[in-house]
Amino acid sequence: KLDKWILSELHSLIKKADQNYETYEPTTAARLIQSFVIDKLSNWYIRLSRRRFWKGSFGSEKIAAYQTLYECLESISIIASPIAPFFMDRLFQDLNNNRGHNVALSVHLADFPVCNNLIVDSGLEKIMGLAQNITSLGLSLRKKEGLRVRQPLKKIMIPILNNNKLDIENISAIIKQELNIKEIELLDEHNTVLKKQIKPNFKILGPKFGQNMRVIANAIAEFSANDIAQIEKDGNYKINEEITIGLADVEISSADIPGFSVATNNGITVALDITLSNELKEEGLAREFINRIQGLRKDNGLEVTDNIEIWIEKNEEIKSAIKNNLTYICEETLASQIKYEEIITKNPTKIQLINGISLNVSLVKN
Repeated sequence: KLDKWILSELHSLIKKADQNYETYEPTTAARLIQSFVIDKLSNWYIRLSRRRFWKGSFGSEKIAAYQTLYECLESISIIASPIAPFFMDRLFQDLNNNRGHNVALSVHLADFPVCNNLIVDSGLEKIMGLAQNITSLGLSLRKKEGLRVRQPLKKIMIPILNNNKLDIENISAIIKQELNIKEIELLDEHNTVLKKQIKPNFKILGPKFGQNMRVIANAIAEFSANDIAQIEKDGNYKINEEITIGLADVEISSADIPGFSVATNNGITVALDITLSNELKEEGLAREFINRIQGLRKDNGLEVTDNIEIWIEKNEEIKSAIKNNLTYICEETLASQIKYEEIITKNPTKIQLINGISLNVSLVKN
């Protein structure tokens, strides 16, 4: 699904970039290309596919990921070449010299890509955009509360709007993975858990409606929960026969819930459970430990497929976390076993974990 989505986004980009070049709007084309490369290709597709790139044998899944990435980079090098001629020619040459896929000697001699409408899936693009919006809100709440992404959380609550329950269910695995949460609870439109608040966005309303501002502000002040739900669902609200406002004209937020952190953006609201049980704290500590061991593997020049033994200095603060997450730790670090010693004597390395915990460890290649 990820491959289909990024290729759909790529061909949508090709069509839009071509149209903007035709109408002499290179700045708009550049912004579209930048958004695709940063927000969609790099921060989303590559990040979600990283395990496919490095883990396991060179099978069909890994080949598909590399081929998809290659097609995106080659297409970007061509459609961005009028804007960044030298860099894009270097990118094109590096790709082409390695594979010999394109007969053109330079990116400036290559044919401009043609949008294939059969590849474009607007529904899939919409669903993935929803996943990005929810994930962005969840990550902002984590940052606000000082909770690292490695720290698992119990759940997130999301109110259903515009019958998007099935859409959210289809992307639930991505949301759980990106936000590191155990479950997603969907709330119907009549829920009493999340109470919405609304106020005028004067910066936008002022230039648009001028002397009608007071009428609009008074109407918004009288909005009921059903009125707020309507403007979120429809994207607009009719104040009277002459005045209709949109979502951008108002600011909607949700009141905080004890034990949760709440945020709203583009009509989507999420409530993140920030209560940490001992089990969640231990799993978070185990994930921190895995991260440090992976760093040591890299520092010691170990291959990603090398199996190891982990020797740990006895430390009561981490013992329970390792014991209760032993299988997960061993799978992630390719450790055949974990052993304890009072004092590590062979190549000890001190690692720092969260909450001021530090201990010596040693890695031994099998």
